[in-house]
Amino acid sequence: MISADRLIVLNTTRTGENSLVLHCLSRRLGRRSFIVSAGSKAPRAFFQPLSLLDVEVIENPRSDLWRLRSMAAESPLNSLRGNPVKNAVSLFMSEVLYRVMRSGTGDAAFFDWCALQVRLFDSLAAHYASFHLCFLLDLCRELGFAPGPEALAPFAGNYLKPLSAFCEADRASALLMPLKGEDRSAMAAVLLQYLAYHADCNLEVKSLDVLREIF
Repeated sequence: MISADRLIVLNTTRTGENSLVLHCLSRRLGRRSFIVSAGSKAPRAFFQPLSLLDVEVIENPRSDLWRLRSMAAESPLNSLRGNPVKNAVSLFMSEVLYRVMRSGTGDAAFFDWCALQVRLFDSLAAHYASFHLCFLLDLCRELGFAPGPEALAPFAGNYLKPLSAFCEADRASALLMPLKGEDRSAMAAVLLQYLAYHADCNLEVKSLDVLREIF
């Protein structure tokens, strides 16, 4: 059986010389992995973190690892791919989703929210250095948590005040808040601790170290 679907790429794993496994969010299936031929004619850009793809899925009742074909980019994401800072932030966002979302979790509404975040991030021409903080806060809300000042207090330490102000601001105001790079990194670490606790998962996000160097 062949079915159409939309995917957000989160991570990839090479399996031997001839195959690549894409770990994705699927609009129909939630968090799911698919296999593609390493010799696929699809551009390598399709396999980068947060790529938005229209695909055809070849369903196989004998295997949980279904194959993809006829891949096409839903959006080129030129700003995200051409900007080293945005590229690093996209790696962080995709790694968080990869580690938080368990196999089979997620639905169409969550997929649409994630796809919207990718497009919004790609569209920003300036004032995007704190976008990953907004993303973490809103991700918590999408998953059913309420990261307000009281909830964050056990995790925030000396950063409770700036985090509280960030939580209470609308997104446009939050993105304009003047923050030092070390403060952004510390606040991101706090939000990851909060998210890991409530999602009951391990969130040792390696790409946070890259953001520390950039910011």
